[in-house]
Amino acid sequence: MASPAPRTPSLRGAGHRAPGHRTAAGALAAGLLATGSLVAAPAAHAAPAAATTPATPAASSRAAAEGPRFVEIEGDGGTKLAANVLTPSGAAKGARHPVIVLPTSWATPQVEYLAQAKKLADSGYVVVTYNSRGFWQSGGEIETAGPEDIADASKVIDWALANTPADPDKVGMAGVSYGAGIGLLAAGHDKRIKAVAALSGWADLIDSIYSGRTQHAQAAALLGGAGELTGRPSAELREILKNFLGSNLDKEQEMIDWGAKRSPATYLDRINANGAAIMMGNAWGDTIFPPNQYADFYEKLKGPKRLEFRPGDHATAEATGLLGLPNDTWTNTRRWFDHYLRGEDNGIDREAPVQLKSRSTGGYEGYASWRDVPATHEKIPLKDTRNIDGHDSGANGGLVLLSNALDQFLKLPPTASMPLLPRSRAAVWQSERYEETRRVRGTTTLHTTVTSKASSGTGVAYLYDVGPLGTGKLVTNAPFTFHGKTPGEPFTVDAELFSTAYDVPAGHRLALVIDGADPLYIDHNPSDARLSFSSPADDPSTVAVPFGD
Repeated sequence: MASPAPRTPSLRGAGHRAPGHRTAAGALAAGLLATGSLVAAPAAHAAPAAATTPATPAASSRAAAEGPRFVEIEGDGGTKLAANVLTPSGAAKGARHPVIVLPTSWATPQVEYLAQAKKLADSGYVVVTYNSRGFWQSGGEIETAGPEDIADASKVIDWALANTPADPDKVGMAGVSYGAGIGLLAAGHDKRIKAVAALSGWADLIDSIYSGRTQHAQAAALLGGAGELTGRPSAELREILKNFLGSNLDKEQEMIDWGAKRSPATYLDRINANGAAIMMGNAWGDTIFPPNQYADFYEKLKGPKRLEFRPGDHATAEATGLLGLPNDTWTNTRRWFDHYLRGEDNGIDREAPVQLKSRSTGGYEGYASWRDVPATHEKIPLKDTRNIDGHDSGANGGLVLLSNALDQFLKLPPTASMPLLPRSRAAVWQSERYEETRRVRGTTTLHTTVTSKASSGTGVAYLYDVGPLGTGKLVTNAPFTFHGKTPGEPFTVDAELFSTAYDVPAGHRLALVIDGADPLYIDHNPSDARLSFSSPADDPSTVAVPFGD
């Protein structure tokens, strides 16, 4: 079993501001707005099929599926799991069919997948969708993809093999969000699973909601609130969320261990040994499970694999497909299973395995690996010293689920006016104007020297596309937090911004902005914070931007 990367315990120290009403109110507003965004999303036109992704021929004239049929399946420890079963109709007696198991997303009932389940069953698959334990009609408590959830997946496979015409040699798992995480985890614990489609999921739970050593407050609060509304959170989950959102340093290692147990990256060696064919899809702007951790995990997989990134926020890339509308993600999911479970020669194994859809053009680009995505990294110098007070400058990453969905469907990312950002709160550097379009592809990295008045603090870095009038459109962002530093003594910070694919038009420039607070995150700056960003001659500060050809 692969060990999780060592982490320095760090949430917040004495004398720092509590999350307060700003964070709680922001999370509540985000939750309410997110509901509207997910409902509105299907109204947008479905994306065209990828140029590098040939359409699958019709899966033959099979008869319509039988079902859905509601059943209760006995999960781990006898917990009852509410499930729906669909089977191919008119099959010869004794015939066996590939089976696909779909655990539901967080807070979602088992009807979530019925449109896609019917399409799969119509084309010859046995399909079992089930409500993850602790939610809706299923029994038990929410264990957040813990050992019980992993065992449940195997129990559902057992039931399908015993009660349907499922082929034990052709077992697949798929899911969105929570279902994606459970599917990846199950692939490391059950050798019967031969193919997985993990959509908008996570590989490293800690790096997802605690990247840059900073709590993703809106994401965690939204998940916790949705769990309370639609299920029965375990006492352990409630305690973890309480300590996480309350920044309880004394419990940090416990929280890290809890997250590692629920991270597919922890079981990478098992997943590789079992050899399932794994397809992963995510959105560039996923504010719950950012894309970087998925890309890192993908590169370490040894078996057949595919990685797809598209514009949007958490689960918005799959949303239209859940309603049965044309959807690239679900089309490729079916192609993945058709090849790796049914053995169809549909060409998906010969395509470039990394498929990226640009936020700017809507076109697809294929790459041999994630490492091949940027042609070069261009370093923009961050000259001179900038001083900020650690407060919110007005530059921010938007609202969880909403802002990046607006970018996906309406091309309206968060914006900020560079001339109007208060320099007492925002450190701003700008590149020269570009004479031609520059294609940002991959992961932007920041290297800088920081001096802080306090031993702990937070910075949030933003990369903007700035037009002739000084209005900046957000390209990417990421937070970073430090603890245990000597006040007044410089130290270096290296941070990864969230990966993206964005085209900067000719005549525009890039701007890097750093401030001390953002509604998406919990900051650790005291009320009298003072952060200084400098560029020593022997260790110059830069932002390295990945540009494609």
